[in-house]
Amino acid sequence: MYQTLMTHLENGIFLITINRPDKLNALNQQVMTDLDNVMNEVYLNDEIKSVIITGAGAKAFVAGADISEFSGASVEEGKALAQKGQNIFFEIERSPKPVVACVNGFALGGGCELAMSCHFRLASENAKFGQPEVNLGLIPGYGGTQRLVQLIGKGRALELLMSAGMIDANMALQLGLVNYVVPQDELIKKASAILELINTKAPIAIAKCIESVNAVFDETKDGFAVEVNAFGDCFATDDMKEGTTAFLEKRKAIFKGK
Repeated sequence: MYQTLMTHLENGIFLITINRPDKLNALNQQVMTDLDNVMNEVYLNDEIKSVIITGAGAKAFVAGADISEFSGASVEEGKALAQKGQNIFFEIERSPKPVVACVNGFALGGGCELAMSCHFRLASENAKFGQPEVNLGLIPGYGGTQRLVQLIGKGRALELLMSAGMIDANMALQLGLVNYVVPQDELIKKASAILELINTKAPIAIAKCIESVNAVFDETKDGFAVEVNAFGDCFATDDMKEGTTAFLEKRKAIFKGK
């Protein structure tokens, strides 16, 4: 179905694996098109409750964009390339279903940007993060300058962006870029355990959490107003009635996502 992705759905968790291990899973235009299409599937398929994105092989999550596609591009072509990348990564960030990055090696350039567009990140012990675009006379174009600041703060972000430095998994954990560091063979298992727990909660409420948190960083929105409206919208759901009734009846709630 996808030229550069492998997908597997089990127990409501949709595993997306970027499958170009010989190229360290670099993001060429085909990968970007496949990511765009697979996110449409995530949005539309009711059987998908949550998502894991990872890379094939033991070396790399995504080791960057495919630089061969950049050479000779004009200013306008460069802008179009960045806009397309940002639009696809916004689809991930704004997904009403949780999307977790399992960073299983190098997450550099566009790979780091992809990981940061996910709702949170887990790293294997061999993971490395960086935005080395200045080495190419470029800057990140897929949202990296914005999300890195959101996640680790201005000073740390600017140092990484301007030095093209790399940080390891433990430093990423220390800076808050990742939530957990685990051995590589436990990475998917750990993410799945977290998502299995999240999948037992009310899906509409989960989506409203994502929407409200994203509003913190959207200058066109008043995050507090978004929260008020989202909170109110929950009162119209069957899940809210079920959740409150189950709590009062001292039983476990069974949510239907309605």
